[in-house]
Amino acid sequence: MSTERHHAAPSTHGPTGGEPVDGGTVDGRTVDGGPLDGPVDGTTGLDTEALEAVIAAPGERFRHDYLEVRDLRVVFDGFVAVDGIDLTVTQGDLRFLIGPNGAGKTTVVDAITGLAPATGSARFGGVELVGRASHRTARAGVGRTFQTASVFDELTVLQNLDIAAGSSRRPWSMLRRRTDVPEHVEAALDTVGLGHVRDLPAGVLAHGQKQWLEIGMLLVQDARLLLLDEPVAGMSQSEREQTGRLLQRIGEQRTVVVVEHDMEFLRAFASSVTVLHQGSVLSEGSVAQVQADPKVVEVYLGRDAGARASAATVVGAAPAAVSSSMPAGSSSTPPSAGSPSPASSPASSTEVS
Repeated sequence: MSTERHHAAPSTHGPTGGEPVDGGTVDGRTVDGGPLDGPVDGTTGLDTEALEAVIAAPGERFRHDYLEVRDLRVVFDGFVAVDGIDLTVTQGDLRFLIGPNGAGKTTVVDAITGLAPATGSARFGGVELVGRASHRTARAGVGRTFQTASVFDELTVLQNLDIAAGSSRRPWSMLRRRTDVPEHVEAALDTVGLGHVRDLPAGVLAHGQKQWLEIGMLLVQDARLLLLDEPVAGMSQSEREQTGRLLQRIGEQRTVVVVEHDMEFLRAFASSVTVLHQGSVLSEGSVAQVQADPKVVEVYLGRDAGARASAATVVGAAPAAVSSSMPAGSSSTPPSAGSPSPASSPASSTEVS
């Protein structure tokens, strides 16, 4: 999905030239163009089997893909937002980027995707991204999502995916009426669990479903580097687990970086973690290594035991775990890759601001 949006007035006609979609009925509920309360269909989830049809490609194609960031620096009117960051993320490494608010996480993604002026270097697949216009960054195989889902609300779910898939088509072909929908777009609908609402406006989807739609748009765009900014915000526990498994499967083939605050989600699905603080890399390694790093404990929990005890409720750690320098979680052993996160309700999801 391109990090730039075209500003032409959006059409409300489907890719096959059908009638405008102003609403409809889903699961017995009437949709009049406004957002639905909760998921459109709580029984429908992601389809990781359909994902195989979307991402099918020879493994050799991704063999040399990796993100290499060196001395990345972003300054806004004298304020140093990112201060000389080095970062290497390879194919198969589901990397989580965490840190307190203002640590520079989203700014790093902005710099890589051409939305923030930066110095230094960020290379992917041998292509330098720093200083590159955002639409050219997208053409280099880099896609991103935003904290607030960036979809065309007035267009249908299917139209959103078809537009994203059209990024690889020649401009003149975009003007012709489509007589069918490409197979990989159909498969993407199943992959992100939105096939049952394909003809509804994207604006009526629940927040979590819009996040899934954005991920689907990256897949049909054939992004090889996915930069996802808080992809499970607002999702239920079941939705978070499904999203985690989806990202693990995508990450086996492609390069994926997740900016996240949800510590339960991180512990369940991260391959490795980079902690940012005040625009610099504070710590990096496995979940267990980062949790045991005294610098991370100090930044998240403070120096004294009282601060640690109060912060334990924020990061979901038991006081005993906190006293043993564990900034997140109640166990020193991280879950294995692909294991579901511990059961908890959305209201009790552990987040660090």
